[in-house]
Amino acid sequence: MTQKYFDIHSHIQFPQFSKDKKEVLGRMEDEGVGVLVVGVDAKSSELAIREVVEKDYLFATVGLHPNDVFKESFDISYYRELAKNKKVVAIGECGLDFFRTKPEKEKIQKQKEVLEAHIALAVELNKPLMIHCRDPLRRGGGEASAHDDLIDILKSKKKEHGDMLLGNIHFFTGTKEIAKKYFELDFTISFTGVLTFTHDYDEVVKYAPLDMIMSETDCPFAAPVPHRGERNEPVYVIEVVKKIAEIRGEDFGIVRGALVENARRVFAL
Repeated sequence: MTQKYFDIHSHIQFPQFSKDKKEVLGRMEDEGVGVLVVGVDAKSSELAIREVVEKDYLFATVGLHPNDVFKESFDISYYRELAKNKKVVAIGECGLDFFRTKPEKEKIQKQKEVLEAHIALAVELNKPLMIHCRDPLRRGGGEASAHDDLIDILKSKKKEHGDMLLGNIHFFTGTKEIAKKYFELDFTISFTGVLTFTHDYDEVVKYAPLDMIMSETDCPFAAPVPHRGERNEPVYVIEVVKKIAEIRGEDFGIVRGALVENARRVFAL
């Protein structure tokens, strides 16, 4: 299948797709949508691999979501074995989340330890990271910043590992200044359907170099307009690409092609 679009972050292995998976895949094939199926824990990482093994337009990532590090121990040997599958192209979803997890000192430290284990595995296997990073809903009372902490960790590890450390910050909701810091570390960022119903990130979309951004759905969550309130699915990434081109004031075809090429480059597809 010729890939005309790429959804670099989806969860089609989740139960929300159990009843109509064939139809969902059919719509993806009809529109030429390539997809990364992202694991968030041991079970979903295994399921992601099963999902992609027989489809040339599907690829997988394996990892432990920062909100799940308190439910499951990160067994690096287990994830190492999963990541040996040729269809696994990234390590994660991993990272820091101070939104759902109250940023208490011990919890922050646990998330950081698990993130650093993911970084070590990614460097060892020469694979990029798929990173989740979310700040508290409201900051200003001395709350920790997940982005600031993540950038500090990546800067430190970049000094140690150099070009071996790379990846993407998915569902980016930071500022232009934060995006610039990720770009300086050679990390890309990706946008979701949130762009279709808020202007909060227009400045970042306009500012970012075209070769440093990608498109995603994070399905089954965060469906774009005109599907807001419905279950999201990979084919809706088309709406994300349209919106990126519109915000940037650039030719849709050029933007569409660049986003696909960015995915191929970052994830060595």
